[in-house]
Amino acid sequence: MTVLILTSEQDVTADMAVVELNARGIPVLRLDPAELPGGVDVSGEYAHGTFHGHLSVGGRVVSMSGLRSIWVRRPGAPAARSRAASAWLTEEASQALYGMLRCTDARWMNHPDAARQARHKPWQLWLARACGLPVPATLITTFPRVAREFAERYPDLVVKPVSGAHPDGGTLAVPTTRVRPGEDYRDVAHGPTLLQRRVRKRADIRLTCVGDRMFAARAQGAPDDPEAVVDVRFDPDAGPWRPVSVPRRVADGVQAYLTRAQLAYGAFDFAEDSDGIWWFLECNQSGQFGFVEIETGQPIGRAVAQWLAGEPFGPAPA
Repeated sequence: MTVLILTSEQDVTADMAVVELNARGIPVLRLDPAELPGGVDVSGEYAHGTFHGHLSVGGRVVSMSGLRSIWVRRPGAPAARSRAASAWLTEEASQALYGMLRCTDARWMNHPDAARQARHKPWQLWLARACGLPVPATLITTFPRVAREFAERYPDLVVKPVSGAHPDGGTLAVPTTRVRPGEDYRDVAHGPTLLQRRVRKRADIRLTCVGDRMFAARAQGAPDDPEAVVDVRFDPDAGPWRPVSVPRRVADGVQAYLTRAQLAYGAFDFAEDSDGIWWFLECNQSGQFGFVEIETGQPIGRAVAQWLAGEPFGPAPA
């Protein structure tokens, strides 16, 4: 039985799980849907009440009935690298590939339907609160007046994109930033704006969840400073990341979140305040874990590989 990994060629985070799977002789097929058709090819036959599907990558052909699990890591858009790339071809290729894969009995990390819903930040905030996780006061609006009223109640705010995406696309990220004093908020009329009460944090927390296993890491921050960088991704003084235990209340809330979201994997970001409270910021259903494993030594790649294999691992072969 084969593990299928859908991701880009340069995904070093996926490499960590692939190494573990290879060490135990578990077949792995790795492909980027962006290479379909050409570098990747598919075929599916529906006849006599049965379905027979196949994938081909670099001359290797694998039956879809032989897939044990599918890891949707960071795949490109189907057909994005085709010579005849177009929105129409992307839709055709996506329908063919993901439609056939849905016909298998493979386990998903994460299922495309669950992953699509999990990307929505407003839903994340609602679900986190419903699961008992503390969530900072947040407003998403296109009404300048409403934004000004929110700022009167919560004078210390940060602003971040609703989607998390950069307007220029690609792999760029938009940092979370503090709102300037005296902001008039008229610009929120140009597009939905997410305003959130700033947590006066003493540390950042990354909690990586693989099935029912949790790996928490903590990066100590500088003393609260109005001029400090808010977003840990852009703070050169943050860290280093160190392993930390997960409070029981947080663990229960996160497990409830994963269950209700139907996620097998999630990378949660929290801000820890001076009272030790972990405030939920977001959950990335395909977030990176490589930097955490490298700095903390936590075996996250091994845990992912074990979940994909669907069987316990003993010591790696010498």
